[in-house]
Amino acid sequence: MAEPSTRPPGLRLRPSEHRVILLLGDLLTAIGALWGAIYAWHRYSLYVLLASGIPQGRALRMLNVKVPFWFYLLPLGWLVLMVELYEPRVAANRRRTLRGVAIAAFIGLVAYSLVFITKQDPNSLPRIGVGAFLVLASLLTLAWRFLYIRLYTSPGLMRRVLVVGAGKAGTTLAQAYKDVQPPPFHLVGFIDDDPQKIGTRLEGFPVLAGSDRLMEVIEEQGISDLVVAITGEMRGSTFQTILDAQERGIEVTRMPLLYEELTGRVPIHHLESDWLIRSFVDEARVSGFYELTKRLIDILGGLIGLIILAVIFPFAALATVLDTGFPIFYSQKRLGKGGREFTIYKFRTMYQNAEPDGRPRLAEENDPRVTRVGAFLRAMRLDEFPQFFNVLRGEMSLVGPRAERPELVAEFQKQIPFYRARLLVKPGITGWAQINYGYVSTVYETAIKLEYDLYYIKHRSILMDLLIMLRTVGTVLTGKGR
Repeated sequence: MAEPSTRPPGLRLRPSEHRVILLLGDLLTAIGALWGAIYAWHRYSLYVLLASGIPQGRALRMLNVKVPFWFYLLPLGWLVLMVELYEPRVAANRRRTLRGVAIAAFIGLVAYSLVFITKQDPNSLPRIGVGAFLVLASLLTLAWRFLYIRLYTSPGLMRRVLVVGAGKAGTTLAQAYKDVQPPPFHLVGFIDDDPQKIGTRLEGFPVLAGSDRLMEVIEEQGISDLVVAITGEMRGSTFQTILDAQERGIEVTRMPLLYEELTGRVPIHHLESDWLIRSFVDEARVSGFYELTKRLIDILGGLIGLIILAVIFPFAALATVLDTGFPIFYSQKRLGKGGREFTIYKFRTMYQNAEPDGRPRLAEENDPRVTRVGAFLRAMRLDEFPQFFNVLRGEMSLVGPRAERPELVAEFQKQIPFYRARLLVKPGITGWAQINYGYVSTVYETAIKLEYDLYYIKHRSILMDLLIMLRTVGTVLTGKGR
């Protein structure tokens, strides 16, 4: 047997660990921006006194800058505005990072401007301090994030991954890997026992050897992680070799788990028949505390949503009537948790009789059935606000899969594996699929959106729900997702 390789195996940091690193780095830079802003505020106040002709000594004695308590909370507000950038797939991309920081600074500026305009005493709001904080926070965060990207993509720190199995599951994993830029690890290649595949390339990656040479390949290539992408029966010798590799310190992962890490989705076409039981009964069982807390958040969010609905209703109603007449609302049967039917309420965004043949159709991007006012209501998510009635009644939640029509559910469950599993939880006004994927018009796109829904159901938590709600704000502002 070959001697163990001295090549470093790379950092085995998972997405959750990357998020912690990002959060701590952002917090430190935001605190630095806070103290820099206070310093700039003091210097500006001193400059104003000196410019008015007051001697420096007297000006220093007169200088009395009172920093309000809320000013020290700005770093926490900055972290909330940065919520779009805590997915490792996004954080590793320079262009998306730059855009995310710019959007955070813009939202912060708009929020401050609104408060400044409505405040009875604008002088109590330190314009210089807030402005300096936003500028410094943006610059320091960009510097830290670009350093993170440089380290994240450094070959010496990246995991080196070898996939066992060059079949359909391995192909799907390689395709998903190629879609993520920059890649979170280095995919070295494949191991497969089919002699016809050895020496060929799969999606541009080499099939290096059979499982009998697995340990040799691990040593030669400095492998840190093995991914098992075999969905059928596995040879006993292959299984034993994988166990030997694990005993040597190699991380062993199943293909579906790495696919989830790469995409934030569940690979529905590459799951064993008992996956639903193992994932949603054994692994994803939620506590009563989660259910209670989620319901309390739904009630609070529902009340706030109805207050906002009361404010926007006159304007939305008038615009709808002037554009295409009555009715203002529309109702429709949808399926909720456990397949129970309920009636959903929305502002009408389509022309009357949008489905003259009575055949249900999925909404599309640039759907010709949508009115001019309806397009605006959809872009700003204002059409969703009447659904807060459904949230208060317990038929829906703030966060969950999109509520779908019974006819479409019946059709899709014939064509898409595990489709009905999305009915294990209440549908939501927003959700993981809605913020990550746009409109769907085909069965293939519906399957991708289902993969997001199942990922949410498997990993749902209060923290994830709050993250989705915060990201929904960014999704609305950038016009992405649905």
